[in-house]
Amino acid sequence: ESVIAEMRLRNGLLFPMPITLSTGDWVEPGSALALRDRRNELIGVMVIEEIFEWDRRAFLNGVAGSEDLRHPLVAEAQGWGKFMISGNIELIAHPTHYDFAGLRKTPSHVRTELIGLGNPTVVAFQTRNPIHRAHEAVMRQALERTGGSLLIHPTVGVTKPGDIDQYTRVLSYQAMLKGYFDTQRTILAVLPLAMRMAGPREALWHMIVRRNYGADHFLVGRDHASPGVDSNGRPFYDSSAAVELAQRYSGEIGVEVVDFNEMVYEPQHDRYVERPANGDTRSFLSLSGTQVRDEYLGKGIDLPEWFSRPEVSLLLSRAYPPKKKQGFCIWLTGLSGAGKSTIADILELLLSEKARRVTVLDGDVVRLNLSKGLGFSREDRDTNVLRIGFVAAEIVRHGGIAICAAISPFLESRAQVRSMFPSGSFIEVFVDTPVAVCEQRDTKGLYAKARRGEIKGFTGIDDPYEEPVDPEVLIETTNSTPHRAALVVIEKLSQEGFLET
Repeated sequence: ESVIAEMRLRNGLLFPMPITLSTGDWVEPGSALALRDRRNELIGVMVIEEIFEWDRRAFLNGVAGSEDLRHPLVAEAQGWGKFMISGNIELIAHPTHYDFAGLRKTPSHVRTELIGLGNPTVVAFQTRNPIHRAHEAVMRQALERTGGSLLIHPTVGVTKPGDIDQYTRVLSYQAMLKGYFDTQRTILAVLPLAMRMAGPREALWHMIVRRNYGADHFLVGRDHASPGVDSNGRPFYDSSAAVELAQRYSGEIGVEVVDFNEMVYEPQHDRYVERPANGDTRSFLSLSGTQVRDEYLGKGIDLPEWFSRPEVSLLLSRAYPPKKKQGFCIWLTGLSGAGKSTIADILELLLSEKARRVTVLDGDVVRLNLSKGLGFSREDRDTNVLRIGFVAAEIVRHGGIAICAAISPFLESRAQVRSMFPSGSFIEVFVDTPVAVCEQRDTKGLYAKARRGEIKGFTGIDDPYEEPVDPEVLIETTNSTPHRAALVVIEKLSQEGFLET
């Protein structure tokens, strides 16, 4: 609570990010809890000292500054248990990593390497993206400004949904280090950190982490660790907020902030410069992340050499195929009897006709296998939705198409599912059909049984359905046939570049 409210531990030490462990079950204080990695290997034991119910709203507003479900941390937190637990951890073994083992260096290892470079000043660069020429220019400027050494320290844990995968990113860092940086002044190491995308607070957290790795300077740019825009299209954080907060606490942390504005390319001199704040009318070039994804990589076009080094461009083009070859998910949500399954069946045929590989995950069918044994409590419904989402996300990750037809009545679980997919690949389709019309179509007699009280907790009768706030596609089936509705979805996919026009 102290960290959330004041960014300080109980002893007064500055610390902006709560590091928490949640559980849905009560655990008795004094008991020992085994901590395992995703391979189920034991890595530590926690002796429980405290267990308490946490305030979700206070946590999210304090840390993320928002309860908007488009924020990755907000979406993730919906799946956390009702209790937080804490206690002393006895380390059994560090988690085993087989990828990029030579770059997974401990803080003491990195500090030793930095000392070996013979320079007391060290600038650290945090990144979750491939390094383009603008980033390269920023790092060179920082080295010139400080006269120090450089620690390139990319995050290889959980980042923002839709980010380029960590393997492609690390390969790009290695290519840049080999061809364009002075290895006598530069060290590359990876950081196994799960980002919270918490903007200003996260910038402070990153500074503290890099201080422990031996840096006394840290690069903070515009929109540091920002998740982008909210459900209303407004930025979650002011573009300068991270720099301002970092500068405020720089002295206390012991790390000096090296800030920079947007870097733009000046063709006349083949160089990158900070965008002038005085309205300079000279011709500058720049590309946003959206332009890189949609106008170049998404269309199979090589990135321009003024923007990205050829080695990096090649890696990205291999990892990020044209949009018409990428996978995507169509998520049909609506009341029972709204027409979701019928539309899904038609979509499967229309997409198969275009030689695309399609998997249909129908809610009723999934309950016979993947979700067999689940009931219809809120918890079980959310579990069913998240299982469907997990499978669909794996299909999309491997370039396939997933069509999901599930009532999925709750905003929170749908937001969690959305966060599983790369940005833009989740197409939420709200099949908007009034309850009265669904009852007329009810061939199974479920609504009638719910009206008589034979079925409890039936969505639309005695259990709520939370309508999507901003779906990619809205279909009102009272004025449309299932075939026409499917064509509306196909048109949306074509507009987004997923299908050949």
